[in-house]
Amino acid sequence: MKLKVDLLFLVGISISVKSAFAFSYRALPAGTVNLSSSVQRDVYTMADWAAGYGVQQAEGVLLTSYDGNDYFPMTQSYIPAGSPVMYVPSDLTFTSYKAMQEFGASLSICENQLVQAGLGDKVPLFRIFFKIIAEYERGEESPWYPWLNSLPRVYNTGASMTYACFDCLPPYAAYLALSERQNFVNFQKAIKSAPFSEDIVKNVTLLKWAYNVALTRSIEINGERMIAPMADMFNHSADTEVEISYDDNGDCYAYATVDIPAGSPLRISYGDPTDPTPLFAKYGFLDESSPGTFCKLMHMRSEIDALGYTFADLLFYRENGAISPEVYDVVLYHILLKEDDGMANGFYGAVMSGDENTKSQYHDQYWPYTKQELQKHVDGTLRDLERWSAKAQSYDLNTHPRVPLILQHNEFVKETFLRVKANLDMM
Repeated sequence: MKLKVDLLFLVGISISVKSAFAFSYRALPAGTVNLSSSVQRDVYTMADWAAGYGVQQAEGVLLTSYDGNDYFPMTQSYIPAGSPVMYVPSDLTFTSYKAMQEFGASLSICENQLVQAGLGDKVPLFRIFFKIIAEYERGEESPWYPWLNSLPRVYNTGASMTYACFDCLPPYAAYLALSERQNFVNFQKAIKSAPFSEDIVKNVTLLKWAYNVALTRSIEINGERMIAPMADMFNHSADTEVEISYDDNGDCYAYATVDIPAGSPLRISYGDPTDPTPLFAKYGFLDESSPGTFCKLMHMRSEIDALGYTFADLLFYRENGAISPEVYDVVLYHILLKEDDGMANGFYGAVMSGDENTKSQYHDQYWPYTKQELQKHVDGTLRDLERWSAKAQSYDLNTHPRVPLILQHNEFVKETFLRVKANLDMM
């Protein structure tokens, strides 16, 4: 079936949406986006709006939903690998560098506060956050109003969770979710220095929504943050069909990375698919296709750092209960540090130099202690999971709507740890 490849690259037909309005700070106009959780997303009006502004899609690509809440592109037609799937002109995109050009000194004042709070790496994200708030304040006068009105009102991200939520999560998940919440709090403080209306800077619901939109719908390329309306509708998968890129002009392109059969969803990768917890904290969903999860050795963080490992290295695998080799290294190093500094230094040297023979000798000699320490950790975590989930189940869903997701996450971890336990007990 012929694709609309001829149209996909006709950049000249797009209508400019560069802001025709100077950045002004005034009382909210009529027609701002209603952020009530009961309001339905107006996704199809947005799709018509995007087409009018030059967004192009391959033949057969359309937005669909199974539940009326989550919408995503799928294709009704076969798309060969390497073919263009979607094009979004640069005039329609939100980028951190264009936000700086537009808002200049107003942004700089806020950004200085972030830098002082140790969040200099979050400045590009803050610029997208700022731009979203500015366009929200313009209400229906904003060229992007249809896009804003199509976005979800409710998010399950770490930034949206409460301390009661954190109390029901394993330490690693709670740590990542709380980090997102703390980032939002710092954004909330910084935006107070912007010359927005008082109705804006005191509207926590709006600020949290804008933060979640910026965080979950932007991608990072070469240190910049970018959102391309319509291209932000692709869902996540470990097995992707589509890849997004930007050219030097800021135009966004989505290409098929594999042959895509008709009737397939079109998905991209949001991040490392081997461990679902970072995606859970950042995006507010659980990727149950993930092969494993971090082993939860949060009390051994100094040992993890010393050996040069990251959380992504230290995995328990869900399907077969396997344990990554790095986990054994960290646990043994932890044991040796407590028992014998000389042996700890010798093992550390073997790990850092890549001396696998010497490292294996240490593991063989101390295996009973390593196994015992791992069993203690796994059994303790399983008991804690029961307690955390029981606490979550005691919450009122009306005031704690993220409980189902928390329970789903805890069950994923529990199933993984049970398989690891079965393997350890047989070793």
